[in-house]
Amino acid sequence: MKSRFPIQSKLFLSHFIAVVLVSGSVGSYFYFSAVGSLLQNLQLRLQNTAALVSQVVDAPTIRDIRTEADIARPEYDEALLKLRDLRETNPDIAFLYIMRLENERIYFVVDSDESAEQAPPGREYTTVIPSLRAGFSGASVDRRIWTDEWGSFMSGYAPLKNGLGEFLVGVDMRADEVEEKLGTIRVAGLISLSCSLILAFLFSRLLSSQFTRPVGILISRCNAVAEGHLEGEVDIHTNDELDHLVQAFNTMSTRLKHSTEEHRKASHALKKAKEELESRVTERTKDLTEANERLVYEIQERKRAEEALALAARTDPLTNVLNRRAIAEHLQYQLTRTERSGESFALIVGDLDFFKRVNDSYGHPVGDEVLKAVAERLRSGVRRQDLVARWGGDEFLLLLPETNLEGARVVAEKLRELITKESYPGVKRDPPITMSFGVSAHVEGQTPDECVRLADVALYRAKGLGRNRVEIGEPRTR
Repeated sequence: MKSRFPIQSKLFLSHFIAVVLVSGSVGSYFYFSAVGSLLQNLQLRLQNTAALVSQVVDAPTIRDIRTEADIARPEYDEALLKLRDLRETNPDIAFLYIMRLENERIYFVVDSDESAEQAPPGREYTTVIPSLRAGFSGASVDRRIWTDEWGSFMSGYAPLKNGLGEFLVGVDMRADEVEEKLGTIRVAGLISLSCSLILAFLFSRLLSSQFTRPVGILISRCNAVAEGHLEGEVDIHTNDELDHLVQAFNTMSTRLKHSTEEHRKASHALKKAKEELESRVTERTKDLTEANERLVYEIQERKRAEEALALAARTDPLTNVLNRRAIAEHLQYQLTRTERSGESFALIVGDLDFFKRVNDSYGHPVGDEVLKAVAERLRSGVRRQDLVARWGGDEFLLLLPETNLEGARVVAEKLRELITKESYPGVKRDPPITMSFGVSAHVEGQTPDECVRLADVALYRAKGLGRNRVEIGEPRTR
């Protein structure tokens, strides 16, 4: 069932989406512009700060600071003090440090960090940052936040005065401070977006209600007319196309009222004539119904008799499996299907061993029960699409569609064990009831009779080799 979507909702959503798209586009432009401007401002500040700090320390004064042992040198203390003083003048700066580039490897020289994680002189910095390497030859700044063992930062770099591309000054700003500044812009953007959504909602609601209010009145009046209340007219003036719709509706309502009255009179006359006709028809229908019921009963009885005859013509009356005629029809059908699809089928012919001895020892009624039980076990041991038929006497034929010779042999072995392992009512367990099987598979150009003959030959070979076994009938090569 399709979901109902009112026109008011459609109008509301169309106006709402239009307003949101316009205001959202404008707001997104200003938001991303503000974010880009903030990031550009932060990067410019970091770059300028690094450029200013690079002029405070002269590279020749720290050129000999290379290892952690050089911390005791007065020029190290002097440079460290300058960096820490400069860091305290700007609350946005997290760290100031000087690095050396030597043999394409970068080492700390002075680090303003006052914690235990301060990098000593000579410690190598292994994080690969393109803007950091660019800072040895000119002022540069990170385009994004980088993370190392000291945390996440955005940094600016500048070559140290008189450093000749060997030294640079780095200025770190913590990532949380950058995120805090960006968060302020995000909050402002969300507030602006919320105000836009509220205004869009109110504007869309107003526009949609102006259109749907007259439509709602018309719907209400239509429902009243549908319930039979034809009096009254719709009094709406919208000064647009809806006025024509209202006028057409009022005209229709008036004409419908007159038509309904005429229809009522005609219906009364028709009802009276119908009652008279029904009285006459009822009398004649009664006899016809009785005759029809007798005819239906006779047809059903004949149909049941025909079905019983058809079933009897295709089923062995003793074992309730297919008879020889029915399985022969299935064989011919399977041959046609195999020629069309190319899929092989297999036959299994099974014959009870020493069955005459059962009839002679226990009587034919017991032998019949054994045949019934064998048929049932054969049927339970194969697939639903496989067919079991009584071929004659104590001999059975099984048709296995879409089965090759090896598959049929496996099935025959399974059936042989199934026949042998269980006892039969009225028959002693020793000696057991056994069955011999012959197996064949259809090959191209072979008739059903030839395929059955191969299985028969294999069955007789199984009998000659001692019974209670499965033999395979191989087709002759041409």
